[in-house]
Amino acid sequence: MSAKAAWRALADGLAIAVRVTPRGGRDALTAGTEEHFVARLAAAPVDGAANAGLVALVAKTFGVPKRAVTIVAGETARLKRLHIAGNATTLAEIAAALYGPRA
Repeated sequence: MSAKAAWRALADGLAIAVRVTPRGGRDALTAGTEEHFVARLAAAPVDGAANAGLVALVAKTFGVPKRAVTIVAGETARLKRLHIAGNATTLAEIAAALYGPRA
């Protein structure tokens, strides 16, 4: 199984899985396991702050507006599924670059 299981191209963008660590220091989105990316967020998981921080981080990393990123599953869980609207090919290339040569 390749790192590509952490993301899947869709007709209207990209679906990604992310394991979130709130209060994890500075914000960073990196390669994780074959099943998900890893996001460290400075925000605490209070009043949706960590989710808002995750949406902003993913949008910045993938070069899309925040409105293009939606949490589709795992709103209150550490493991979340997100949808990123945009060109699937371009978004998949960015995802692959986060995983580096092993992707």
